[in-house]
Amino acid sequence: MTQSFSVWAPNAQQVRVRVDGDDHVMRQTGGGWWAAEVGCSPQARYGYLLDEDPKPLPDPRSPRQPDGVHGLSQRFAVDPESWTDARWTGRQLAGGVLYELHIGTFTPEGTFAAAAAKLDHLVALGVTFVEVMPVNAYNGEWGWGYDGVDWYAVHEPYGGPGEFAKFVDACHGKGLAVCLDVVYNHLGPSGNYLNRFGPYLNPDATIWGPRVNLDGADSDEVRRYVIDNALRWFEEFHVDALRLDAVHALSDSTAIPILAELASAAEALSAKVGRPLSLIAESDLNDPKTTTPQASGGDGLAAQWDDDVHHAIHTAVSGERQGYYGDFGSLACLATTLERAFFHAGTYSSFRKRRHGRPIDPQTAPASRFVVYTCNHDQVGNRATGDRPSTYLTPGQLAIKAALVLLSPFTPMLFMGEEWGASTPFQFFSSHPEPEIAKATSQGRRSEFAEHGWSAEEVPDPQDPATFQRSKLDWSEISREPHERLLLCYRDLLALRAAHREFTDPRLTNVRTEHDEQARWFLLHRGRFTVAVNLAAHDVAVPASGEVVLAWGEPAIDGERATLPPHSFAVFLRPSSTT
Repeated sequence: MTQSFSVWAPNAQQVRVRVDGDDHVMRQTGGGWWAAEVGCSPQARYGYLLDEDPKPLPDPRSPRQPDGVHGLSQRFAVDPESWTDARWTGRQLAGGVLYELHIGTFTPEGTFAAAAAKLDHLVALGVTFVEVMPVNAYNGEWGWGYDGVDWYAVHEPYGGPGEFAKFVDACHGKGLAVCLDVVYNHLGPSGNYLNRFGPYLNPDATIWGPRVNLDGADSDEVRRYVIDNALRWFEEFHVDALRLDAVHALSDSTAIPILAELASAAEALSAKVGRPLSLIAESDLNDPKTTTPQASGGDGLAAQWDDDVHHAIHTAVSGERQGYYGDFGSLACLATTLERAFFHAGTYSSFRKRRHGRPIDPQTAPASRFVVYTCNHDQVGNRATGDRPSTYLTPGQLAIKAALVLLSPFTPMLFMGEEWGASTPFQFFSSHPEPEIAKATSQGRRSEFAEHGWSAEEVPDPQDPATFQRSKLDWSEISREPHERLLLCYRDLLALRAAHREFTDPRLTNVRTEHDEQARWFLLHRGRFTVAVNLAAHDVAVPASGEVVLAWGEPAIDGERATLPPHSFAVFLRPSSTT
């Protein structure tokens, strides 16, 4: 069978493709592209030889790396006949609930197949999107996935590309959409051969690695490389949404930013495939332009992560004030974020030592454009010991955080295991085979936290296999207390959100809050419902009344007031005549 091979190598004088051990000369086809037609099997192994270099390099668009990122590429395409999701029409992000998970630690086996076997748990929980941390190929057996170097390939220890397609198909069969985390702002330190082929990289670097050349010479093809990658996940793998890692680290001075190009390409493909295709940005900029429609001058993404809501809730509940938490913690801050999405909106950030962010217009910006959470992989894994809130908060405090996020006007996201207060940590782990990279990773991690007051001995070695093993969820916990009660609370909160339109109403103008800083109570009003929270370690009377439809603890109602037990919440439903 004849197969077509093509590669962009604008600086090469000669290119050959080695297919199953035989070399074939490639011809120039214009614009720096080279091509060849070769008789081979659909699963052939291959690599490209540039000029006189005898070492074959993996394809920059390699669909599979069966022997790791330094090995030969392998032809692969998802069999269109293998799909069973013909009736899947997708899900819009607005009104949805995301669940972030890491394939390697979600189950003991750490595979796509094992993760698929847990989908009934997610369905019963009430989530609608499964957000998978990066699965692109990276060096080593385990890691967070943000050091990927073969963006088009799928990490083999998880099961490879075929198993990923089966996982997506299984999710759709359960009514779950799939959001895939992708990294376009940098590449990992090992196995990155892109600059051997052409000017893929920018001379500048992020704190994680070299930037991608999005606006320099010959960047048009690099941008096409990024966009084609995104479209491949949507089209070939039937993914429903992409979470774009750290878009604030993208270096792009062009008139039409790469984010806007991606949004336009996704919208065009959505019209073709007949289902919503969503882009979600992780952004540190607090800039509403990211999710403002392009017709109104924005980039047009569906949503962006909102750390301010996390910080406001976490500090109000936990009392922590270190690092970037310094400006947060008051109930006034909590009220601002729940009513206006951003706390820093053109205001001074003591952590950054400058003004930060820009305000949104609550009249025109739907709250569903902001993804909020009690924790995520960063907010847990980037603590020195990777300790979850369950290790230093009471079950009632965990329930309060859940109620404020899940009954907020925003798009909520859970991090795997939080729904039962998992006791297992989620630590930073890696498995770089190169001794020099492994040493630098371990030393860098410990030095980073030493600067923030942590003892270096407390920081687990990311290269130690035990760090990875400790981070795996313990599924036996869900049938034991206090985990079982918290899981039931999460299920009830999500069921309440799904049952009443007040909780999925994205209009910030319909959100109202009250609080008492000294007494430590907080009220979130959502139409006929009031979410009342007692953040104190003693009983507190709050100005709330009505039918109690859900509670953590037993509130005592006396007329127009209710007394909430320590670290608890209650959801009150007022009669329609009083609204």
